Amino acid sequence: MTACTINGAFVAKAVFSSTGGESSAGVAAPARSRAQQIASSCRSSSSSSSSSSSATSCFFHLQGSKILKRSGYYSSGDLPWSAARRKSGTPVCTMASTVVSKQAKGRGNWNKSLSILKEFQSVCSTPAESLWSLVDEMIAEMEAGLAKEGGGKMRMLLTFVDNLPNGNETGIFYALDLGGTNFRVLRVQLGGKEGGVMRKESREAAIPPELMQGTNKELFDYIAKELADFACTSDENFCPRGKRLQLGFTFSFPIHQTSIKSGNLINWTKGFAVPDTVGKDVVKELEAAITRQGLEMRVSALVNDTVGTLARGHFVDEDVMISVILGTGTNACYVEDAAAIPKWHGRSRFMVINTEWGSSWSDNLPRADVDEALDAESINPGDQFFEKLVSGMYLGDILRRVLLKMATEAQLFGDEVPSKLLSPLSLTTPKMCAMHHDETSDLHEVGRILSESIGVDDTSLEVRQLVVEVCEAVAMRAARLAGAGIVGILKKIGRDGSTSGENGSVRSGAPRTVVAVDGGLYEKYPRFQEHLQKVVVEMLGEETAQQVSIELSQDGSGVGAALIAACCPSAPSL
Repeated sequence: MTACTINGAFVAKAVFSSTGGESSAGVAAPARSRAQQIASSCRSSSSSSSSSSSATSCFFHLQGSKILKRSGYYSSGDLPWSAARRKSGTPVCTMASTVVSKQAKGRGNWNKSLSILKEFQSVCSTPAESLWSLVDEMIAEMEAGLAKEGGGKMRMLLTFVDNLPNGNETGIFYALDLGGTNFRVLRVQLGGKEGGVMRKESREAAIPPELMQGTNKELFDYIAKELADFACTSDENFCPRGKRLQLGFTFSFPIHQTSIKSGNLINWTKGFAVPDTVGKDVVKELEAAITRQGLEMRVSALVNDTVGTLARGHFVDEDVMISVILGTGTNACYVEDAAAIPKWHGRSRFMVINTEWGSSWSDNLPRADVDEALDAESINPGDQFFEKLVSGMYLGDILRRVLLKMATEAQLFGDEVPSKLLSPLSLTTPKMCAMHHDETSDLHEVGRILSESIGVDDTSLEVRQLVVEVCEAVAMRAARLAGAGIVGILKKIGRDGSTSGENGSVRSGAPRTVVAVDGGLYEKYPRFQEHLQKVVVEMLGEETAQQVSIELSQDGSGVGAALIAACCPSAPSL
């Protein structure tokens, strides 16, 4: 029978290939001989039943139940021809052909998934020489931004903080920390050098998603109500009644600041889109909402979360010169000499500069097609490029997009793309972190998260390992870019171990510098933290890196705002 003869020959070829091919020593000759016997048997048979029986017998003799069982055609031992035919309704030769075809397709899809991974890893690569190019470009943009407003790709905003806490501050102060999807209100009692932070209370609240894209009044009324409720929950000794309360306001979004307690919003980030706030003084908006709540409180200081973190660090260690936020969003600030700020004409000796590095852009940033798509589909396309590669709000979605590409182009999770994988919220950065740190032998946590988050059950170990590799590529790129940013600021202020001396000469040595870091991404993602610290050492060298300490500053943005309210009562203004 012609069809059986062809299929029989195909079976023989498949068995031959699966047992090692012509180049497999010790197996090739027997395999070739047996395969030839199968093909010959099928070709020489005159009836379909005898031909099929012959091919079936030989096929099972060589392969047992491996291929058919793997492919789901049957599941119980070496069935005789009649039983196999009754169970499947399909001649074994045809089944074998289908099986091998499916296996070939599976191998092709798997290789395509690996190719997508390799391509993504290549794009995400951040060798030291590339990072140094970014650093040099970054410093040029920093200098341009310090020269005039809008002069460079980095905003380099004046904060009007020209005095940092030294431990002498006393009194009771409130703080409001608005920097992401959650906000905190705090009450802090300062006791001077001996007492330090004597007492602290705080409360955290989530901002409903609808308010993040609602109206100005709705957003600030919600915040003011939480603040008023909190202010009424203290005992008389901690918060004496009858006094107007002082508030340090940490507002972690780009603002054009004109004094220590006033600033107009430039644009929202981190998923916020409240259009009628843009261009307005956020302090006035908050104080108006506080007044509507009947609360006696005024804003004494408006600061960015990075500035608050720097102040909190400086309160305990005067070598803190840089602070970085690595959480929902990312930003950095540092202490700059007044002489290096041409756009500032005041008499201050120094000023804390808010870099707003999340909005920086360079053609040399390592961006993949999934990054381009994420930017295009975001609520602020064309903005916050650096932040979209580095911050906790986006890393999980980058992972999702890579897996979606594999599912679409290489059927990683089967013929159908999981519908949940199409949702931007299906894989968050905390879930990515949990999968990345799964140390079980079968990557059980990876499998559980894939099942619960995108509805994919029974993933193989190989697929789970592939997912972890994508997590590594996403996290490593983000951490190394953030680390290079820190090195860039160190170089800008002459603390990278090599600064220019007279006549362009170079003198070695760097003073001790502490970088205070706040944010859940750095705090709760150990491998991200490891990659960041490693790249700083890699770029600076072992000797200089010993003079740089990167330290977690917990609760810096909250207490820091209260500290600045206490130490900057007569800060400069435009």
